[in-house]
Amino acid sequence: MRFLLAIFALVAASMATAKEEVVLGLSQNRVAITANFDGSEILIFGAVKRETPLPGGSSLGVVVAVEGPSVPLTVRRKEKKFGIWINTDALEIDSAPAFYAVATSGPFEEVINQTEDLRHHVSIPRSIRSVGAPANIKNVEEFTEAVIRIRKNNGLYQTLEGAVEVDQETLFKTSIALPSNLTEGKYKTRVFLTRNGEVVSNYETQIDVQKVGLERFLFNLSRENPLVYGLMSLAIAIAAGWGASAIFRVFRQA
Repeated sequence: MRFLLAIFALVAASMATAKEEVVLGLSQNRVAITANFDGSEILIFGAVKRETPLPGGSSLGVVVAVEGPSVPLTVRRKEKKFGIWINTDALEIDSAPAFYAVATSGPFEEVINQTEDLRHHVSIPRSIRSVGAPANIKNVEEFTEAVIRIRKNNGLYQTLEGAVEVDQETLFKTSIALPSNLTEGKYKTRVFLTRNGEVVSNYETQIDVQKVGLERFLFNLSRENPLVYGLMSLAIAIAAGWGASAIFRVFRQA
């Protein structure tokens, strides 16, 4: 009897958690970086699939997060000593996304609570992973804040509160601007449905960002044959310098 009650409880719990599901679409799932690439915009749209009537007592919240490849990096602190700026402390951050944009249907703190943010790593600070720091470094959080500030100024980190439009608690859409200085790789795209700040459903897909054409050729050449790439770069620099000098002489003689 207890076994049957346990099975019934599990089935009821699974039905409760499966009341709302995400059906997602993207305007494009591949971005090509060419020589004249100046950025792109991704339209993210979707619907909420329900097998039960619309829940009452709370409004639907939607969070969309697009995350680029994460890599380790070193953040250095500069201080002015004897009239010059020098590097003092350095902190190794285990991983930080090259690009991160999070859009919400309302104020971030109202759409998703801190517990769910910590669990799913939704906000920008939660997406940066820094496990430990040397004991001699003070105010470690300032290094993470510096990364966020610099990348926000470059358009690589974006917090877009209220940018997700929700219609009748069923349809939603938003757009994410991808800057021209994108890093190649897989861009993880996640959508969270929330009620009362708690995640009730989520969905994940990805966008491929790749260099193509001349950009791809030069990138592969620099990685696979660095000597040839260096000699070619030197030859191009010499040819450009000689050409500029020749043109200058022609104008002087004229």
